[in-house]
Amino acid sequence: MGDVADKIAYFQAITGVEDADLCTEILAAHGWDLELAISVFTSQNHHPATEYASEPTTSNTPPTSTNQPPAETGLVAGGSGGQPGLSWKIITLPFSIISGSLGLISGAVGLGVWAASGVLSYSLRMIGFNLGRNGESSSPLVSVSASAAEAMSFVDSFDRDFGSIRPSFIAEGFMDALQRSRHEFKLLFVYLHSPEHPDTPMFCERTLCNEALVAFINENFVAWGGSIRASEGFKMSNSLKASRFPFCAVVMAATNQRIALLQQVEGPKSPDELLTALQRVLEESAPVLVSARLEAEERVNNIRLREEQDAAYRAALEADQARERQRQEEQERQEREAAEAERKRKEEEEARERAAREAAEREAALAKMREEKLQSLGPEPAKGPDVTQVLIRFPTGERKERRFQCSTTIQSLYDYVDSLGCLEVEKYSLVSNFPRTVYGSEKLALSLKNAGLHPQASLFVELNS
Repeated sequence: MGDVADKIAYFQAITGVEDADLCTEILAAHGWDLELAISVFTSQNHHPATEYASEPTTSNTPPTSTNQPPAETGLVAGGSGGQPGLSWKIITLPFSIISGSLGLISGAVGLGVWAASGVLSYSLRMIGFNLGRNGESSSPLVSVSASAAEAMSFVDSFDRDFGSIRPSFIAEGFMDALQRSRHEFKLLFVYLHSPEHPDTPMFCERTLCNEALVAFINENFVAWGGSIRASEGFKMSNSLKASRFPFCAVVMAATNQRIALLQQVEGPKSPDELLTALQRVLEESAPVLVSARLEAEERVNNIRLREEQDAAYRAALEADQARERQRQEEQERQEREAAEAERKRKEEEEARERAAREAAEREAALAKMREEKLQSLGPEPAKGPDVTQVLIRFPTGERKERRFQCSTTIQSLYDYVDSLGCLEVEKYSLVSNFPRTVYGSEKLALSLKNAGLHPQASLFVELNS
C-alpha cells in the first residue's frame, strides 16, 4: 500500500483493532512493515479455536439476526471480547516485537530446512527414489501460499468427513476467492467451519450437503470455506463478527479493498431456511450484479473498440506512410533521371563544343599552314626557259596549273597542293603516268629539272590508303 492511511486501515481490517492510534504505534514499532506487524499481532492473539466454537462470543454490537440487512463491513468487524487498554498494549508492545522477531527467525530457519528438504527430495526423485510413505508414487512439490494451503486442507478435510456432495469450495485464499467472484459477477458464499461445535456435523450433513442447496450455491455463487482452527478462518470469524456457529455469510467486493456483508446466517438452519435466505439476497443483489456485468461488458467493448480504432488508425497511418514513401521514391527517381538527363545533355553539349573548338583549331591550323606554304612558294614566275609548267589533277577531277622555277624542289609541289586546300587527307603522293613515277618522300629534295619534269609536267594526286 502506498501511504500511511491505507496501511492503518488495512491493519484495522485484518486485526479488528479499532483504535487508530494504537494501530499507528504498532506499525511504527515494526518499521511500517505491514506484513510483519500483522504476523506478530495475530501470532500473539491467536487463541485455540475451541474458545470461539463452543459458545457465542461477545460483541460490541447488538446480536445480528438471521436475515441481517446488507451492510458494508470492510473487514473491520470487532473480535470476541473487549479490547485491552491502551496503556497495557503500550507496555506489552516491546515483548510483542521481541516475540515477533523470534517468530521470524524461527520461520526463516524452518524455511531453510523446508528448502533443503525440497532440494533433497527433488534430487532423490531425479535418481529414481520417487516413492511416498506407502511405496506409492508421490506428487511433486507445488509452491502455494499459506492461505491457499489452508483452503486446500479444509476442502480435503470436509471431503473426508462429509463426502464430495458439497458446495464447490474454492481452494484459494479468501481475497483470491473474493476477486474470483467479482470477475465472475457473482456473490461470495462464505462458510466458517467450527469442528468442535456440536451443531456442525448435522448442519454439514443435512444442510450444507443437501443436493438442491449444493446445486443452487454452485450455480449462483462462488463458495469459500475455512476452518476457524486455521489462521485465515479465524481472522474471517473476527472480521465478520461470527457469534454463533455454524456460520454462513454472503459478501461481495466493495471499494478500497473492503467487503460488503450482504447476509449472514448463524446457528443451525434447515436446507429450506438457508436456501430461502440465499435466494432473497440473490434477488436483492441481482440489479447490482447485472449492472456490474453490463459495465464490465461495456468497458470490454470500449477497449475492443479503441483497439480496433487504434488498429485502423495505425493501418491507415502505415498506408499513408507507404504512399508518402512511394511518392518520395518516385519523386527522387524522377529527380535522378532528370539530373542524369541534364548531365548527359551537358556532356553532349560540351563534347559538341569541344569538337567544334577542335575542328576550328584544326581548320585554323590548316589555314595557317596553307598560308605559310603559300608564302613559302613566293610569286608565280613568268614564262621563260628556266620555268617549268606543272599541271596537277585531283581525284575529284579538278585541275590546278602553276609555273615553277626549274630549280624548285619536289617539296614545293607538295606545298603548292597543300596550300590549295582541296584535299581532306594529309597522306597522298604525286604520280606521273608515262612512265609511271611516284614522287615520294625519297625524291622531295630533287629539283624539277633533275626529276625530269622540266619544261612541263602533268601529275595527279594519288591518295594513300
